[in-house]
Amino acid sequence: EDRQAAFEELGHAPKYGPIEAIERATVVIDCTPVGNEMKAEFYDHAEGPLGFMAQGSEFGFGKMYARGINDSAVSIDDRFLHIVSCNTHNIAALIKTLAMDPDGQSHLEDGRFMCIRRANDISQSSGFVASPTVEAHKNDRFGTHHARDAHGLFETMGYDLNVFSSALKLNTQYMHSIHFSLTLDQDITVDEAIDRLNANTRVAVTLKRSANEVFSFGRDHGYYGRILAQAVVSLDTLAVRGGNELVGFCFTPQDGNPLLSTVAATLRLIDESSMEERLDVLRPYLYTEV
Repeated sequence: EDRQAAFEELGHAPKYGPIEAIERATVVIDCTPVGNEMKAEFYDHAEGPLGFMAQGSEFGFGKMYARGINDSAVSIDDRFLHIVSCNTHNIAALIKTLAMDPDGQSHLEDGRFMCIRRANDISQSSGFVASPTVEAHKNDRFGTHHARDAHGLFETMGYDLNVFSSALKLNTQYMHSIHFSLTLDQDITVDEAIDRLNANTRVAVTLKRSANEVFSFGRDHGYYGRILAQAVVSLDTLAVRGGNELVGFCFTPQDGNPLLSTVAATLRLIDESSMEERLDVLRPYLYTEV
């Protein structure tokens, strides 16, 4: 109510306050950086919406979800969902594609991930860094929240994965990228890894090794500039160390992968029976090669 006059000065005619607006909504998608605070203040007491979801680093908001990763563990009864961050989507897709069999058996003994993050979005002027800036390891077991959230995501399906992540920001606005190391309980070859990548629809592959080239592809061919795959793996960087450690680099399609998960989760809440059909409009943008 204290902001209504300011909106009217801008030429808008607000009709509802936050409580009434939330109660009238079918699904609430929280894109603020304070989703847990909003949940405590508004969502926990709201009865109108079918469900609520928060995105990114909102640990504890609800059951973690990433499209194509733990769909089997999510239902319309899950009223609060935490759509994990873009880099967590990437890490989870790498694990499920390269370290797990189609029947769900995990071969991952140890997963290490270096999240090399862009400084800020191309639309932002603030928050840029002048030089590479490293992040602290705030969690003894997982390092940064990326591995912690990936662990929580797979935990919804009964896994207890050994994963660890680090993070740094570079003075670029193009794309996040990840260096990964997956130590398996069995040998693997680069060709076998490529076959696994080509057999799935979660992860795209590329012969490009430059973030600006992958970013440019998304700008020219993506859905409103966005690649909707969970990750884009650079094939030329794949290597096997000691027979069972697969290493390589991949690019993170930033907000594209959480957006896909958010749309899928919304459609499930509205009408689970028609979710897959309604997602058909986005499938042409789930590129398997960039």
